[in-house]
Amino acid sequence: MMRILLVEDDKNLAEAIAGHLKKEGHLADCCPDGEQALLFALHGEFSYDVILLDRMLPVIDGLTVLKAIRQKRIWTPVLMITGLSELEDKIDGLDCGADDYLVKPFHMKELSARIRALVRRPAEMAAASWISAFGLTLDVERRRLTWKTHAVSLTGKESELMQVLMKDPERTHSREELLWKVWGGSSEVEAGNVDNYIHFLRKRLKSLGCAAKIRTVYGAGYRLEETP
Repeated sequence: MMRILLVEDDKNLAEAIAGHLKKEGHLADCCPDGEQALLFALHGEFSYDVILLDRMLPVIDGLTVLKAIRQKRIWTPVLMITGLSELEDKIDGLDCGADDYLVKPFHMKELSARIRALVRRPAEMAAASWISAFGLTLDVERRRLTWKTHAVSLTGKESELMQVLMKDPERTHSREELLWKVWGGSSEVEAGNVDNYIHFLRKRLKSLGCAAKIRTVYGAGYRLEETP
């Protein structure tokens, strides 16, 4: 059983999600706006396993709520639910500290799969504190990727994906392998998620100006390598 904070202003959708979570044996606290969400999220007596956060909210929008949560160093996994499907909109949410995103409309089975993936952390990933490859260093606990004097913060899934690539650099990892290691191999999570997160990581590496890059090996997968 998990305790989940559900922040959704659409009453019908909120009731449907809450009912689904209850059927799965979870407890759900529901908030209709961003102001109330902050009160719940920042309240010391509450300890949530996952936060489901709508982006478009009354009073205080979802991105502002997310930034405030992370500024208070609350690292509860956040699944951002949004009706905005453009790639840049998704990147905005991830850059603000979301761990994953789900675009409306969605199936309840996919919602459950995303929640399971967020709270599932492979043991071998949790055991490592620092990983290095090609001059890059990943602080696993802080989810911070560093090259020389430059550093960027990663989301939860970006960090887990980067861990897989950095632990075995120059080896080609198939999409199926990455999906299994990062998302637990859930059949409800699309393999296209891997491609999206590879895109996000490439942007992070480019912003660092480092020599490492993620290469697409057509028909095989991806690998981390060092450019000449």
